Order: sequence, then C-alpha cells, then structure tokens
Amino acid sequence: MLAILKKEINSFFASPIGYLVIAIFLLLNGLFLWVFKGEFNILDNGFADLSPFFLLAPWILIFLIPAVTMRSFSDEKKQGTLELLLTKPISTLQLVLGKYFGAFVLIIIALLPTILYVYTVYQLGNPTGNIDFGSTLGSYFGLLFLVAAYTAIGVFASTLSDNQIVAFIVAVFLCLFFFIGFEGIADVASSNMIEQLGMNAHYKSMSRGVLDTRDIIYFLSVTILFIALTKFNIKKQ
Repeated sequence: MLAILKKEINSFFASPIGYLVIAIFLLLNGLFLWVFKGEFNILDNGFADLSPFFLLAPWILIFLIPAVTMRSFSDEKKQGTLELLLTKPISTLQLVLGKYFGAFVLIIIALLPTILYVYTVYQLGNPTGNIDFGSTLGSYFGLLFLVAAYTAIGVFASTLSDNQIVAFIVAVFLCLFFFIGFEGIADVASSNMIEQLGMNAHYKSMSRGVLDTRDIIYFLSVTILFIALTKFNIKKQ
C-alpha cells in the first residue's frame, strides 16, 4: 500500500496537477475571503471569525477533489495498466487505499497553508486574539472528515469509466448530492431525519466546535462505504 501511496504522491508532484490543485484552492479562497466584496469577505464582516472560509471551502472542494481523483483508476483502465497492478503481490484493498490516501494527502497539503488564515484573524481581533478557537478547531475537523468522504466518492467514481471527464462529472454530482441533496429532499418531505443523511448537517454540527460521535461515525461510514464500493468495482474488472 505504501508503494502505491508514494507512487500517487510522486505522480501528482511530477506533473503540474499537484501544484495546480494547491494553487487554485488557495487562490480561490484568498480572493473570496480577502479581495472580492461579498458575504465571504472576512474584512467586510467586521468580525474576527473564520466561518466564511468554512462555508466556502466545501463548495470549492466539491470540484477540486474530483479533479484530483478522476484519474485514480480511470487513467489506469484507459492505459491498460490496471490489470498489471492487480497482478502485483498486493490485495485489492491495499491498492484502493493506496490510491485513496494519495489523493487525501494532496488535499491535506493544500489545506495546511490555510492555518495562516487563523493567525491573520487572530491578529485582526479586537483585542488581539479574540477568536473562537473551539469553533475553529471543530470546523477544521469537520473539513477533514468532509475531505475524507469527498475523496472516497471521487476514487469510487474513477472506477466507473475509463474517461476522466465522465469520472469527474459523476464525482461532482455524487458529492453535491451527499452534501446538499438530502436537504432538498428533506424540505420537500418536511423530514428532519432525511436531512441527517446529508453531509452538510453533520459538517455544520462539527463547525460549532462540538465533536459529536454521531457526526464522526456518519463521515466514517460514508468514507468506508465508498471505499468498499471501489474495491467491489475493481474486483469486477
């Protein structure tokens, strides 16, 4: 598994993909949070609060993570190297996890520079340091679990076609559906239970700074489900 993980990370940074993902994520967040006027602009809000970042990041990641994961298996299938990988002395699960964690690590690397936002807001507070660290930490944990689930969905989508564009579109659709789709269904059905099936409800819960085991179990369940589906699809190849 570690060999696959290293191969994935090296392939990301041996090409412009890794650098582009990090640059685009930081650029888009930076522009919306500090430059463009609007509801996400921290300076316009008048509060030393990072909540605009945690509202914006899931939407950017909905498109960015599928762009990273779309080549995971679709590229292997297109080049005919998937069969070769399956003959290696590693299990299907190890292969899937290697691909999964390769993409996951890249997104984590993209998130690391956003810690500067915490320091900036800390300094902008009146008095200095007037920031809710509990809520900020909880939001970061929520974002990590959200990234884990998005990545699992993206890797699964890459097994459905040898066309990367198709894999990208399917992954974006599934991420959107799991993030806000259940909220739409809940509004029509007037059921709070259905809303709890969506990621956004659990993400917002964690963003309050309270790490509820129900939210953690939900994200882990979604992640494990799509990893299992990925393994099942690969075994059918």
